[in-house]
Amino acid sequence: MTYKLIAVDIDGTLLNSKGELTQTTKDKILKAVDKGIVFTISTGRPIQGVMPLVEKIGLDIPLITYNGSMVLKANTMEVLYSRTLENSDSRQIYTIGEDWDITMMIWSDNRLYSNKDNDKSNYYSEITKTPLILVNSLDEVSKGVTKFLWYEDEDKIKKFMPELMERLKSETVSVHTSRPYFLEFVDRMASKAIAIEKLSEVYDIKREEVIAIGDSYNDISMLEYAGMGVAMENAPEDIKKIADYITKSCDENGVAYAIDKFIFGGSI
Repeated sequence: MTYKLIAVDIDGTLLNSKGELTQTTKDKILKAVDKGIVFTISTGRPIQGVMPLVEKIGLDIPLITYNGSMVLKANTMEVLYSRTLENSDSRQIYTIGEDWDITMMIWSDNRLYSNKDNDKSNYYSEITKTPLILVNSLDEVSKGVTKFLWYEDEDKIKKFMPELMERLKSETVSVHTSRPYFLEFVDRMASKAIAIEKLSEVYDIKREEVIAIGDSYNDISMLEYAGMGVAMENAPEDIKKIADYITKSCDENGVAYAIDKFIFGGSI
């Protein structure tokens, strides 16, 4: 099979456990792109949290952000695909979060809002490199919500999940964790798989010509969608089970290893 598009998650996949992009991985990406491969970053991060990495890679590449809610070109910021939550869903999510005293991060129009000014919200603002706008009501968020992120302790998230699914009676919301302490809500038509499908249409690439590489639960849709779904060795076991191939860990240049195997037919 000749693969034409590679979609790669960031944390725990493209970056090692220290949050670094190794020279080995960067060189392999550049080599693949030089061969004509379309390389895209597919992440739950906002645009602001991706651009420093794009600059390190040194390429003008398409980006899948907010877990598939927005697809755009890095250089021109041209939006290729975008989905926001239904207003009724946003209000439901916000109300439940307030009832349970949750620290909520709200992405709208590439701005970051929160209902709390605390260590969690300030840390999230820092890692996403986006100023925090404090709100007392969802009415203060003027445009549609791209993504809600609840930032809470892992045990608390596990405890309230059954009741959350009981209260959130919506067929248009997708709920998943990107990390054990990040519970994310996006429109059901916003997923990494759908985003890759939309991006593939732009480049006239078939599903079977796609490689997706990831390590977490928000990567499941793209691993299942791609012609070759690759899980990192550091991924949870149930993620590995759905993958077509398991590459080396993020601390062993697993992305570079997979690119070399499936694009160049060798091993680094």
